[in-house]
Amino acid sequence: MKEIEVKILEVNVPSIVKKLEALGAKKVLDTVQEIIYYDDKERNFSKERLLRLRKNGNVIELALKKKMQSKGVKIADEKEVHVSDFEITRKILQGMGFIETRKATKHRISYHLPGISFELDTYPGIPTFLEIETEDEKLLEEYVKKLGFSMQEARPWTAKDVFKHYGKLEEFNS
Repeated sequence: MKEIEVKILEVNVPSIVKKLEALGAKKVLDTVQEIIYYDDKERNFSKERLLRLRKNGNVIELALKKKMQSKGVKIADEKEVHVSDFEITRKILQGMGFIETRKATKHRISYHLPGISFELDTYPGIPTFLEIETEDEKLLEEYVKKLGFSMQEARPWTAKDVFKHYGKLEEFNS
């Protein structure tokens, strides 16, 4: 699946929630996520791709992403599958030679409309940001504007870029 997304920094959560609900978006998630990122022993894997195991409450996802573009919007090829057991999947990945390079937790509130997702993410020590994700760049731009933002405010960033922006890259890499 092609994933097109942007991040908008330092959003006012109650205001965004009110706007999303007025647009008809439905809340589908409000949880603390547990995330583990993987790489190979030589650290070559993550130069082009991202391998992530994530626990959203009772839902566990394994994802592989390959960055395709990050000019204006972030575009990636994403493959994601639900797995039934977080710890067993960890052991499988370790058994395949992957090493855990980073662990993170964040609070995520997710809203959905047909064809588009809105994620309010809060990492410890980082102001809440809004991630808008879709497979259609025009739809993404339309909703950036409907929520009262401009594409100049929208960042084609990864979470790592957000941490770097706030001077917390060392925490991201720990």
